[in-house]
Amino acid sequence: MDFSGKNILIVGGSSGIGLSLVKLLSASGATVYNVSRSASDNWSKGVKHLSLDVLEDVSSLATYLPEQIHGLVYAVGSINLKPFGRLTEDDFIHDYRLNVVGAVKVIQQALKSLKNAKGASIVLVSTVASKIGMGFHTSIAAAKSGVEGLAISLAAELANQNIRVNVIAPSLTDTPLAKNLLNTPEKRNASALRHPLGKIGEPDDIAKAIRFLLSTDSAWMTGQVIGVNGGLGSII
Repeated sequence: MDFSGKNILIVGGSSGIGLSLVKLLSASGATVYNVSRSASDNWSKGVKHLSLDVLEDVSSLATYLPEQIHGLVYAVGSINLKPFGRLTEDDFIHDYRLNVVGAVKVIQQALKSLKNAKGASIVLVSTVASKIGMGFHTSIAAAKSGVEGLAISLAAELANQNIRVNVIAPSLTDTPLAKNLLNTPEKRNASALRHPLGKIGEPDDIAKAIRFLLSTDSAWMTGQVIGVNGGLGSII
């Protein structure tokens, strides 16, 4: 896939899935604009970076972005797994602000540049737990369900401006965010066996699906939630 001449905004590209995506898009010729709290030494030359916390004021995005943005990926997330009785109101509010409100604020700041591209793609990241019941996932599943609702409604609103909005919903992926769930051989094996394909997801598995949704190969796709989950929740 050739992204030469394309400007792509990635929020959360310093580690995990976001980092894999930055590498893939840079190698495909894109000019990558990253927004995250920290930069990465693993980026290729030419990646542009704005240090920003999406839970705070994001108005500086307006002057950071170029006139045209051809793709936007909000790859920020959380794994807040607790028994329901131990979750506080603040837990639910924090997960919602990080996953939903953060995405809203970024998209609003980028909307002018997306419209100027005369054809753009927004990709948000959800979780398989929004579709299947998983214990201890109530806070994150509720927040990511909000992400999916946001995306589908926004896809309808922006379709006549040729801005597509889709969602990738992964299962457990081997990223720094999931390190506590995969920090022993026993945990890794048990997690792999939960998936019909018998393996844990890798960041590139998710990043390649996102790259497809950013590309013109997916030009007739919008309002979709696509599971990249090793078959979990779809087949037994």
